[in-house]
Amino acid sequence: MEAAAARPVIRVAAICGSLRKASYNGGLLRAAAEVCEESIPGLRIDHVDISALPLLNTDLETADGGFPPAVEAFRDKVRQADCFLFGSPEYNYSIATPLKNALDWASRGKNCWADKPAAIVSAGGGFGGGRSQYHLRQVGVFLDLHFINKPELAVKAFEQPPKFDSDGNLIDAQIRERIKQVLLSLQAFTLRLQKKD
Repeated sequence: MEAAAARPVIRVAAICGSLRKASYNGGLLRAAAEVCEESIPGLRIDHVDISALPLLNTDLETADGGFPPAVEAFRDKVRQADCFLFGSPEYNYSIATPLKNALDWASRGKNCWADKPAAIVSAGGGFGGGRSQYHLRQVGVFLDLHFINKPELAVKAFEQPPKFDSDGNLIDAQIRERIKQVLLSLQAFTLRLQKKD
């Protein structure tokens, strides 16, 4: 009992690049939170909503380096997180605008992403959002994010049998298990990086 209590709780900020209520990428993040509660002690997922962020405009920054309230609140959540789980849809072969906007706001001034681990899951057509994942990894190089390498999860959402219900909730047990493996990898990588500090 004491050993379980001593285990550090890793706070995962889950950020969905789609603002759509029934987003499949949002469904992957909801499933990840459920998997953590059910079977991964020491890992807690907190959804971080990016829908209130204004489009990046440095004119909105104050002379003393401050940001609009929604941006300040978002940056605080990024700073408080131990690691990140991105649900990254693919728009026109790249990262969705809301996600890129969030990445940029939290990099202004003091980079809030720096030196933290991350993982990506995606769902979509064709390559399942795979191209957006690679672009996100490229952006992560400049942001000093450390992405897990394996496993990767890019869900071909429109292939049969159905992977999601009409509300965007994951209903595929095999994908749920793959999400668990992504989370276990993220947990292990985060603990490893924390030990180096």
